[in-house]
Amino acid sequence: MVLPLMKLGTLLVKTVSKPLASQLKHQAKVHPKFRQSIINFAQRNHRITTQMQRRIYGHATDVEIRPLDEEKAVQAAVDLIGELFLFGVGGAVVVFEVQRGSRSEARKEEARKQELEELRLKDEALEKQVADLKIKLEELEQLAKARGLSGTIQLKPQPSTTSSGAAAKSS
Repeated sequence: MVLPLMKLGTLLVKTVSKPLASQLKHQAKVHPKFRQSIINFAQRNHRITTQMQRRIYGHATDVEIRPLDEEKAVQAAVDLIGELFLFGVGGAVVVFEVQRGSRSEARKEEARKQELEELRLKDEALEKQVADLKIKLEELEQLAKARGLSGTIQLKPQPSTTSSGAAAKSS
């Protein structure tokens, strides 16, 4: 369920980022300060990525890096901003899902704790009832011994040996 929604969300973000990129291109043409700032941004990015690529491939890094022409710089900056936008939205979706999952787990854990507490309280109540019943049983046994009823009230049935013994017990 989550995976199709993620794909749909990614497609939506990509669809939204295309008009955003075209709007950035338009703004770069209209506003000279904005154009210059994204050109500078693209040139810095070009220098950094070129230096990283040279280091990775083992080429000389002290060689002068030629700057991009203005149109390529604007296009590179707009593409980079679009990708950063996609990355930001994707990261936000992941953070949202993690937080939602952790809140769900916290609710489940709280329900488990509450259930365990209810079981503990029920167990304590049952232990108290058993202790009260033991006390009452001891009191009954003591009363029976004190009155001498232990011989007349038999709690355990005993096997009868003769029928006359059973008649004597009933009378």
